[in-house]
Amino acid sequence: MAPYEPKNILITGAAGFIASHVANRLVRNYPHYKIIVLDKLDYCSSLKNLNPSRPSPNLKFVKGDIASADLVNYLLITESIDTIMHFAAQTHVDNSFGNSFEFTKNNIYGTHVLLEACKVTGQIRRFIHVSTDEVYGETDEDAVVGNHEASQLLPTNPYSATKAGAEMLVMAYGRSYGLPVITTRGNNVYGPNQFPEKLIPKFILLAMRGLPLPIHGDGSNVRSYLYCEDVAEAFEVVLHKGEVGHVYNIGTVKERRVIDVAKDICKLFGLDTEKVIKFVENRPFNDQRYFLDDQKLKNLGWAERTSWEEGLKKTIEWYTNNPDYWGDVAGALLPHPRMLMTPGVERHNWTEEIKSLATSPAEAKESSTAATTATAKSTNGAPQKASYKFLIYGRTGWIGGLLGKICEKQGIPYEYGKGRLEEYSQILQDIRNVKPTHVFNAAGVTGRPNVDWCETHKQDTICNNVVGTLNLADVCREQGLLMINYGTGCIFDYDAKHPEGSGIGFKEEDKPNFTGSFYSKTKAMVEELLQEYDNVCTLRVRMPISSDLSNPRNFITKIARYDKVVNIPNSMTILDELLPISIEMAKRDCRGIWNFTNPGVVSHNEILEMYKKFINPDFKWTNITLEEQAKVMVAPRSNNEMDASKLKSEFPELMSIKDSLIKYVFEPNRKVPAN
Repeated sequence: MAPYEPKNILITGAAGFIASHVANRLVRNYPHYKIIVLDKLDYCSSLKNLNPSRPSPNLKFVKGDIASADLVNYLLITESIDTIMHFAAQTHVDNSFGNSFEFTKNNIYGTHVLLEACKVTGQIRRFIHVSTDEVYGETDEDAVVGNHEASQLLPTNPYSATKAGAEMLVMAYGRSYGLPVITTRGNNVYGPNQFPEKLIPKFILLAMRGLPLPIHGDGSNVRSYLYCEDVAEAFEVVLHKGEVGHVYNIGTVKERRVIDVAKDICKLFGLDTEKVIKFVENRPFNDQRYFLDDQKLKNLGWAERTSWEEGLKKTIEWYTNNPDYWGDVAGALLPHPRMLMTPGVERHNWTEEIKSLATSPAEAKESSTAATTATAKSTNGAPQKASYKFLIYGRTGWIGGLLGKICEKQGIPYEYGKGRLEEYSQILQDIRNVKPTHVFNAAGVTGRPNVDWCETHKQDTICNNVVGTLNLADVCREQGLLMINYGTGCIFDYDAKHPEGSGIGFKEEDKPNFTGSFYSKTKAMVEELLQEYDNVCTLRVRMPISSDLSNPRNFITKIARYDKVVNIPNSMTILDELLPISIEMAKRDCRGIWNFTNPGVVSHNEILEMYKKFINPDFKWTNITLEEQAKVMVAPRSNNEMDASKLKSEFPELMSIKDSLIKYVFEPNRKVPAN
């Protein structure tokens, strides 16, 4: 049989997890296919999932609901759709116990609308319906052969029942009207971009935050997990080689108990499983095992490529690099998630509820994260009325986290933003909910482990550093709010007018001259655009240093891990001294651009000499040239001196970089006794 060749494909739910990986793969591998993606952008989907494909001319995104018959008919006709890959569905079992009607509406009615549109237009050559292994129900624990495609459907929860019901409709339209239907039933899928209501991303985010990992029942339930790219390839095979009227299982024979998944994640994070894993109340019904026979799909040429160990490491790396990708997901991290799709669920401090799983106050303290809200207290502990309230973006970032601690110390009420900065409406909702007097933007991407990441993630970098920042500035302007924006001084490099060692620093009015890294390009671009907003105060942070020498983003921590470093004088920012000043600048209504560094410069060797004097007398290093450094870096690095006289004039007590280093960083961390 010759492979099927589609022309115009409609992919439903393509801003969701699995479908986005399929869409990105098809756009990448088949530029002559036209891909139309339809998604209503529910809580568990995001346009960012399609970022790899959005610049491509063969991708078109349409925001809409599959339950809208008019919209579906319009798309099929105007886009000349000949193929449908139907992924759109509500998929989380826990949510189905709380609001099963929503699952019936999305999974059954939505599918029915699509099928009817296919019947009416009469132009569809393939209708691929995406179902789940859960329609088979529970597999016997001692079964050695998995459920094959002709096995009886015995769903046991509202979610799987709606998926089975949708399958019956698909089968009926295939038989009654001759629709060319194919159905897939898949095991659990994991990988980058997955909304963290599902087990693996949930456990990863909880482990990242030092919170307990809640396991339903005793954790003995067995599941099979496939990496997302392997699954995307499976759908590519089904699309081209699948036979009309057939069902294909997409699975793996490699099974894992839920408790073992948790232990594997703990191991990779270096966590004590005895302290971190907590057993909680089970679901109303929790199938013990799902096991598939996937030989039929393998006969078409598909095979699982990614090992569990490799896939899990890739997934953890992605979430570590993108901790804020989904915004506020505390509700999804609960043992039994309660998301926005469920009517009547009020938001509350879900993080505290997760922490309450700890069995003792000591454990709760160990696993605590920064509180999202602080209440001002007077010296005797009684609440006092505060004249300020801050809204801070960048909760999981270094500067954002430190800002919260400073607010707590100073008794300033604050909350962290919950909305995504790329979403204008979510920012506006944050401001309406919090009612802040000032907004602080410490969000954005610098790259993990360094700015080289931005070179291969340019769309993500633009979305976060440019689009998100401008959205926030625009909303703040409309609401009459001052925005303190933490920018960067890594947009300048020594030049003929500002030579190294001259003491002539770049001033606030100087135009950026460094475009060696894509990160710096985006920061320079957004700084220029922000000058059109009179409600923004941009602070050019440079090579930030704090007293926390365990933080991997600390400049001292970075260079102390190398045995070879360059030796160039640079302006730097001592956060312990300057972040409190930034809060004072908000109170003083400072605006415009400010070089946010300590006066003067300090070289790599001078810092390491201090490190040797105060911390480790046996520390040794050698110097390399910039040319040698460039061989091991993807993007060049900025080196410069910033003129801090404007900041010094506003805050005369501001210390020079070397004095500030000793007072705020090395003396508090001294391990070598003073003479």
